[in-house]
Amino acid sequence: MSDQATITNRKDGSVFAQAADDSILRAALRAGVGLAYECNSGGCGGCKFELLEGEIDTLWPDAPGLTERDRRRGRHLACQCRACGPITIAAPTAAEYVPLLAPRRQSAQLAMLRDITHDIREFRFVSDGPADFLPGQYAMLELPGVTGSRAYSMANTPNEQREWHFQVRRVPHGQGSHVLFDGLAVGDRIGLDGPYGMAWLRTASPRDIVCVAGGSGLAPMLSIARGAVEAGLLGKRTLHFFYGARTPRDVCGGDLLAKLGAGERIRFIPVVSLPGDDGAWRGATGYVHDQLLPQLPERLADYEFYFAGPPPMTSALQELLMVGHQVPFEQIHFDRFF
Repeated sequence: MSDQATITNRKDGSVFAQAADDSILRAALRAGVGLAYECNSGGCGGCKFELLEGEIDTLWPDAPGLTERDRRRGRHLACQCRACGPITIAAPTAAEYVPLLAPRRQSAQLAMLRDITHDIREFRFVSDGPADFLPGQYAMLELPGVTGSRAYSMANTPNEQREWHFQVRRVPHGQGSHVLFDGLAVGDRIGLDGPYGMAWLRTASPRDIVCVAGGSGLAPMLSIARGAVEAGLLGKRTLHFFYGARTPRDVCGGDLLAKLGAGERIRFIPVVSLPGDDGAWRGATGYVHDQLLPQLPERLADYEFYFAGPPPMTSALQELLMVGHQVPFEQIHFDRFF
């Protein structure tokens, strides 16, 4: 493979260069071409394209973002393919996918870590270059000994200290979290590529904000809340922050939100699906999405929604908001991860 390959998109006529170590998707976004995408990891299928001319190298042939029908029809994932020379593709693009901040590769050093819960830990990295991103976005981390990169959302906001904070849940048999929890020490370096993601804070919206987080989906929702406070959005508006946990000991985020100093402008609503039989948990129970209607005072269509968490949670929220209550799609912001 040459150092660079030229990619032509027959759909919109765009032409961009791909470096040898990039994917087609990342090369497009670095060039300011708005290829459709979400997870950047092979899971969601949002970056499907057709190869019209040339050859490609597929990084993950069994990526779940492609169905068997997709494969029979010759479709590929732009996040999991590299061009082996000049190619022509047919890939959907849209203005909303043009990155406001072009992603860039850089090196970052682990500066600090701390436990958030029994299985969620915050990792703070300091990058060689600027920490430029939008609240709610994510970065791709290149970890030692792990094939491919892993997507993790930032919990903080852009800053001049070049800090990137990630709150990661330990996943059994998860290669990425295993390296982060057990294979890295303060001072170690990793590769960091970002920012990516479409679920960033819309500061121009006049509506109250609803954040719904499950598990380590806490990180991007904290970033949204912090960004809203820093931007002065909560002077007259309220941010409703829902956190879905399995058990009471999994609940987190309330103390971090309290430190933002927004007082009653931030409502924290933890929801536990397995409260136990001892009666110690006095808060809301069940699935987190089922608490939106009883907890929110206005029509759901009157809010700006952000959410991050396990696929069943995000799917249930999509159905509730778009199908059940006709919330306009432009008021719903999430990135699908699997």
